[in-house]
Amino acid sequence: MPSLIEELPQIVSEGKKEVERILDRLSGPNRLALQTNELVLPSKEKSGLFSGQMPSVKAEPYLTKQAATDAGAAEPTLHGELTAASGSSWLNRLVYGDNLLVMQALLAGDPDTGLESMRGKIDLIYIDPPFDSKADYRTKITLPGADLEQKPTVLEQFAYADTWKDGTVSYLKMMYPRLVLMRELLSDKGSIYVHIDWHVGHYVKVLMDEVFGKETFINEVIWKRSYGHGDASRRMGNSHDVILVYGRSSGYMLNPFYHAHTQDYLDSFFRHSDARGVYKLENLTSPNPRPNLVYPYKGFPPPAKGWRVSLSKMEALDADDRLYFPAKKDGRIMKKVYLDELEGQPMTDMWTDIKPISAQHAERTDYGTQKPEALLDRMIKASSNEDSIVADFFAGSGTLAAVAERLGRRWIVSDLGKPAAMIMRKRMIDQEAKPFLYQSVGDYQKEAFESSRLYRRVGDLAKVVLQLYGAIPFTEEESAARNLGYVKETRTLVMVDSPNKLTGRPTVKKAVELRSTFLGGGWKKVVLLGWNFAYDISQEIQAMGDSGVEVLVIPPDLLDRLKSKSSYKALVEKGTVRFSSLQYLSIKPVKKEPGKDALTEKITVALDNYVLLSPDNIPLDEKSREKLAKVIKKDPLALVEYWSIDPDYDGVMFRSRWQDYRENRDSEGDEYHVVTKATLIVPAQQKRKICVKAVDVFGFESAVVQEV
Repeated sequence: MPSLIEELPQIVSEGKKEVERILDRLSGPNRLALQTNELVLPSKEKSGLFSGQMPSVKAEPYLTKQAATDAGAAEPTLHGELTAASGSSWLNRLVYGDNLLVMQALLAGDPDTGLESMRGKIDLIYIDPPFDSKADYRTKITLPGADLEQKPTVLEQFAYADTWKDGTVSYLKMMYPRLVLMRELLSDKGSIYVHIDWHVGHYVKVLMDEVFGKETFINEVIWKRSYGHGDASRRMGNSHDVILVYGRSSGYMLNPFYHAHTQDYLDSFFRHSDARGVYKLENLTSPNPRPNLVYPYKGFPPPAKGWRVSLSKMEALDADDRLYFPAKKDGRIMKKVYLDELEGQPMTDMWTDIKPISAQHAERTDYGTQKPEALLDRMIKASSNEDSIVADFFAGSGTLAAVAERLGRRWIVSDLGKPAAMIMRKRMIDQEAKPFLYQSVGDYQKEAFESSRLYRRVGDLAKVVLQLYGAIPFTEEESAARNLGYVKETRTLVMVDSPNKLTGRPTVKKAVELRSTFLGGGWKKVVLLGWNFAYDISQEIQAMGDSGVEVLVIPPDLLDRLKSKSSYKALVEKGTVRFSSLQYLSIKPVKKEPGKDALTEKITVALDNYVLLSPDNIPLDEKSREKLAKVIKKDPLALVEYWSIDPDYDGVMFRSRWQDYRENRDSEGDEYHVVTKATLIVPAQQKRKICVKAVDVFGFESAVVQEV
C-alpha cells in the first residue's frame, strides 16, 4: 500500500482535473445557480410594548409585474425587488448546501439577485473544516420532556463518509478542489485562514503550498485553546490548534494589530514615571554602522555604530522631554516611550489570550465546533477593511457572519448541515442583522443527475427509482416518458417526477388524471414520487381532498448512493431506501382588524397544528424515536423550531418580516416553544395574501398561504 507522501501527486493530479471540469462548466449553459428561499428582514418577536412591530422599509415600493405593465414600466427583476425590500443593492448571504457547489455558483454569479461573479472579490476567507474522522456529528435536540440525539441527515452522512472513506487521502481529495475555488474567489489583496489541528495540519500545508504557492505563505498561527489533556503517561496533552494563513498574492492586506501587554511585561519594562506618565526606556543605538549619525550630544559620546536618529530628530525629542539622560556621562541616552501612547504589543503568531467557548459564554449556541467571536474578530480586523467581503464555507455556528456584521463587513457563509443553517439564521436574527438572503444550491438533485455517469436520461433514472420503490416499470411502448410503473396486485399506479423540475400542483393534477385514463384507467391509487417540491405542495394536496393520491419524497441523497451498478443492486437487496411523506403546517383563520388610523391594520396569525407525517425517516435511534412519538401525539407545535411571516406574499419571493424561534429571550415563549400567535401592524390593504413558513427541530420546512 503506497504511503501518503506517494499518494500526494495523484491527489493533486485528480484535483486539477476536477477543477478544470468545474471551471469549464462555469462558462457553459448549465452553470449552477443559487435558489433564494427567503429574504430575511430580522424582526424577532418581542414581548410587551414592541410585540408585533416589523422593520420599516424606506425604499420605494416595488412594482408588481401587473403594476409595472399598467404603468408602462419595464418588467421588474428579482434584484429590483430585493433592493426595494432591503434598501440596499448588496445583500449578505447564508447558503445551505455543499460548499463545492456553492462556490461554483458564486463564481458564476447570481444575476437574479444582482450578484456579479465573485471571482477576485472576496478579501478574507476563513474556514474551519472537519479534521477528525472520529468526530461525533450528532445533534442534541431538547423537546418538552424528551432529549433526542439526531444523526446527520443522509446527505450529510454521505458527505462525511466520502470525506473519510480512505482516511487522510479522501480528506485531502475533498480539500484540494475547494482550496482552488477559494483561491479563485479571493481578491489580489485577499488572504485565507485555514483552521486545523494535528490530525491533518502538516498535509494540508503541503496542499496549500501547491495551490497558493510557498511564496504567499504568511504565518502558521498557534491558538492555545485549552490546557493540555489526554493520557499524560503515553503522550503530551493536546492544547492548541493551527491556523495556516496564505495570501492570494504578495500584495495581501495585513492591518497592524496588537494585543494587551501582560502584567509581567509591564512590571519588567515600565519601571519609570514622570509628570507625563509611566514609561519604558528604548535604545537609541543604531543596529548597523551609520557614520553620518555619529555625533556627541550634550557631552554624551556617540555609540560606536552611531545613533538611530539624526541630530535634528534628537533635538526634537529633547525639546519634547522624550530623552532620558543618565547621571554619568559614560552612560547612554535613551528614549522615553509612554505606556498610554502604545496600542499594545504587536501581534505574534502565538495566540494565548483567547479562551475557547465554555458554558458561561453568552455567545454560546451549543454547536459542537463553535469558535469564540474574539478569534474571528482578530482575523477579520487583520485581513479586511470596512465594507470588505468576507466568507466562510464551513460556517458551522456562523461566528464569522456574526462578527463581520458587527464590524461592518459584507459576508457570505455556507454549510452542508441543516442544524448549522438553522443556528446561523436564528443567530443573525437574534443579533438584529441587516437584511440577508437565505439561499440553497438550486436543484441539487439536478446537478447530481447531470454529473452522473450512469444515468444519461431521466427515463433511465425513473426506472431505477420505480424499482427501488417496489414498482414494476411499464415498457417504453406503454409509457413513452418511461416514468410510470405499478405495484403488483394492488392497482396502484406509480409516477416518478423529473429531478430537473419542482413538483407542484400541475404535476399532481396530471397524476390524478393518469389514474383515470392511463391504460384504460381504473387505478385505485396513484403515488407520485418527487425530488424537489413547490413551497405550497402540502397545501395543494390537502385542498384536493383526494385520498387516492399520495405524494412521497425521493431521498435527497439517492443519486449520491447510486454511484455504481453494484450500489444500486445493494440498495435493492437491502431494501433500505425509504420514501417519506411531506410534513405540513396549518394555521387558524387569520384575524384582520382596523389599526389606529386609516393607513394601518392589525392581523393576527396563529399556528394551529404541525404534522410530521414520516417520523420513521428521521435519523434517530429507537429510543429517541419512541420519545418523539409521544411529543408528536401530545404537543406537535413543540416541534417548531422557527417560524416567520410574510404579510404581503406575492407568490414568488418569501420576505420574512417577522420571526420567532425557540430560546428567543425577548419573546414570551418558553425555551422549548415558540410563541404560537403573533399580531402584526401592517399597511392597510383591501385584500392581502399571508404566507407563514415554519422550520421544525430537524430542519424540515413547511409553508402555508392564506388570503384575507
